[in-house]
Amino acid sequence: MSRIRLFKHALRALQAGQARSAIWRHPDLQACSLPGPISGAPDDVRPILENKNPDYTRERHVAVLNCQDVRSPEDLSKTATSCYVKMTAPTIEGLRQAFLDPGSRVRLLSDPAPEEHIEFLGLAWETEGFLRGCRLHFNENLNVLIGGRGSGKSTIIESLRYVLGIEPIGEDAKRVHNGIVQGVLRSGTKISLAVQSYRPDKRLFVIERTVPSPPRVIDDKGNVLPIKPLDVVRGVAVFGQNELSELARSPEKLTALLHRFIPTDPAHDTKVQELSDALAASRNEIGDCEDKIQKDQEALAALPGIQETLKRYREAGVEEKLKSQDLIIKAEGIVQAAKESLSPFTRVTGDLAALFPLSQDFLSDEALEGLPAQAELTSLRGTFSTFETAAKNALKALQTAVEMAEKAIGEVATKVASEKTATQADYEKTLRELQKERIDGSEFIRLLQDSTRLGPLNDRLTKAQQKLHEQLQNRRNELARWEDLKRERYQRLERAAKKVSKELPGRLRVTVAYGGNREPLSTLLKQAVGGRLSETIAAISEKTDLSVSALAVACRQGAAVITKEFGIPQTQADRLAQAGSKLPMLIEELELPHITEIELNVGPENAPPEWRKLDQLSTGQKATALLYLLLLESEGPLVVDQPEDNLDNRFISEGVVPKVRSEKRRRQFIFSTHNANIPVLGDAELILAMRVVGEAGDGHADVPPENMGAIDKKTVASLVEEILEGGKEAFETRRLKYGF
Repeated sequence: MSRIRLFKHALRALQAGQARSAIWRHPDLQACSLPGPISGAPDDVRPILENKNPDYTRERHVAVLNCQDVRSPEDLSKTATSCYVKMTAPTIEGLRQAFLDPGSRVRLLSDPAPEEHIEFLGLAWETEGFLRGCRLHFNENLNVLIGGRGSGKSTIIESLRYVLGIEPIGEDAKRVHNGIVQGVLRSGTKISLAVQSYRPDKRLFVIERTVPSPPRVIDDKGNVLPIKPLDVVRGVAVFGQNELSELARSPEKLTALLHRFIPTDPAHDTKVQELSDALAASRNEIGDCEDKIQKDQEALAALPGIQETLKRYREAGVEEKLKSQDLIIKAEGIVQAAKESLSPFTRVTGDLAALFPLSQDFLSDEALEGLPAQAELTSLRGTFSTFETAAKNALKALQTAVEMAEKAIGEVATKVASEKTATQADYEKTLRELQKERIDGSEFIRLLQDSTRLGPLNDRLTKAQQKLHEQLQNRRNELARWEDLKRERYQRLERAAKKVSKELPGRLRVTVAYGGNREPLSTLLKQAVGGRLSETIAAISEKTDLSVSALAVACRQGAAVITKEFGIPQTQADRLAQAGSKLPMLIEELELPHITEIELNVGPENAPPEWRKLDQLSTGQKATALLYLLLLESEGPLVVDQPEDNLDNRFISEGVVPKVRSEKRRRQFIFSTHNANIPVLGDAELILAMRVVGEAGDGHADVPPENMGAIDKKTVASLVEEILEGGKEAFETRRLKYGF
């Protein structure tokens, strides 16, 4: 009938002498044929096809097809004779829907092919609960779950989150998620998710999780891999109902969203971790060294008094009378010094022994297979074998030398002990004689022992101070590298913010405040210092250009500097300055999280931008801003439960839907919704209409085959009309009231 009407209209237009534009603008004209791409059309035709010629402007674009006649088998290889038309099934209704929405459903062979991206292929539950027997497959593009309340849409979204091991971001979202896991999924339910990955190669994985056990990843050969689900499904994002508006209240968590737009750099992350560990190790080493120095200094503080008292004893002739015991004490001091000198080597032999046997897994046949210079790499096995043999021989020689030295020292110690025993009687006799003269000879011996013990401490103290100086210098060098790494991480975030702003011009503006989150510093001070610190925390929170390095320096310099530089009250500044040397080191090791600031243009279309910060926006506007971020290009699927929550229909149709349509060939979307604009205007490739079957209290979710498909499937279209539009009568009533 449409063809007959179009033919009659064309006949009347020609009889009336009207231009061909009248035929082109006729509503029954839905498709036309072209022998190649639109860009290759003649200059006078291309603007018409692109709907840019004002004389030929139509409300809807005409679908452009490559469907020239095929006169021979050879014609099939020509791009002019075939194109792709997306349909649930090859039907007339499928063609009609394709011609109504060619931007989504028609692709010429000359058009860019859809990009390969991570896909969720299917989701299944093994349970006796609400989702028993439920099996879902997904389309690689736009999937939409619809259904009445309580039909299981949110349970499916939270099942995806659970099987992937993704923790909800907000506290409210955590409560909802845990409630569904514990109350609907329940212990013993097994969830299985099939995933298709394309990078670095095309591979199929199955991710399984049984409540409440952790998830496991299985490859296409049935092997359980030692990796996490997010190692396979990179860039995936799952958001529950109202989670976006909750997320908008946390500037720190917003920063995590920016990391989605930063290329992964394992080498950089390894550097950060290694340097963070090195700083923690140096802090501990410096602390140990300072403790030893303090103990030695406290011990040496008594040495002048001991030496003065010994001097008086010597002047009284006591040393001469106890000469033999004096020599014994010196001999014992030498034996003790010998033992202390040997002890580091004893420890080293134990540490070295723990290193054997050397691991050569990195030189296995599997690890070297196909590598360049494979023969040379294989030769390293011999190198390591030779090294291990030599090292073991050296260790054995060292162990033998240590054992011989320990044995020799033990023999000397025994000899000294026997000499001491031989002189013990004379020593006790001399003490009794000195007692008659009211001289405490035992005190002289004790002081002599203390003097002998403390004598070597001066050398040890000097070495410890030299070692501390070296450690402090190394730490200064490490801190300089730490500052460089922190700056580099910030610059990567800043570039990501600029990228987002560039991709959403006139809609969203994103900036990053360096180290704006002071919470880690506040927490550290509360734990390390304690007591009343409200004024201190307020001061560091209000300081716009806070530097943790500068604060650490001030803590070392004293309370006066802390008060002057940071405005902290004297009493609290005293406590910071007196907290010890560990506190400044902990402070300078901090990396204060950066705060992301998002601004949304709330001005009218085609008017000058009217930027407002997130905290100045309504709940719906906040969710709008975050959806803009989430809809930007990413390799991982985006899963959102009711993205329309808190949003108006205008934004959904003018903001969400166009972005989804432009991105769905490069990314998979799974939405649960009550809004018809998302599946209909977004032209969802797969609509899944959920329903509950069974008796009350024992019902379960179900998606029969007739409830799956796109809008060109009659049963699915009826369900969309009934569930999302309120039924045909309601839809028609609204249309009549609007007057179109």
